[in-house]
Formats: sequence, C-alpha cells, structure tokens
Amino acid sequence: MKFARFISAILLPPLGVFLTMGLSPAFLINLGLTFLGYVPGIIHALWVVQKHYENAEAY
Repeated sequence: MKFARFISAILLPPLGVFLTMGLSPAFLINLGLTFLGYVPGIIHALWVVQKHYENAEAY
C-alpha cells in the first residue's frame, strides 16, 4: 500500500494525500498547490506521505 500511495502522489497529488490523510487541511492545501502548479503539488504530496509513514514507524 505504501508504494501505491507514493505512485498516486506523483501521478495525482491530491489523491495521494487523500488516501493518506483523508479529507483534511493537508488535502485542501495540496489541492490548492496542485492548481497553482503541478510540481509544488507533487512535492507537498510526497512530503505528506513520507511524514505519515515516519510518524507511523515511530509508534
């Protein structure tokens, strides 16, 4: 599932964030960044997915 989230974060950044965080402020931020430019949306989505897994491994 981790691999699928990273792939979706690259292809459709809001989808990757939605699958990771659900309907949250991070999703809305990513949606706005993706509308402003595709690359900022990808960077933010990859960051959100990576931080989610780092926090999950810490517990």
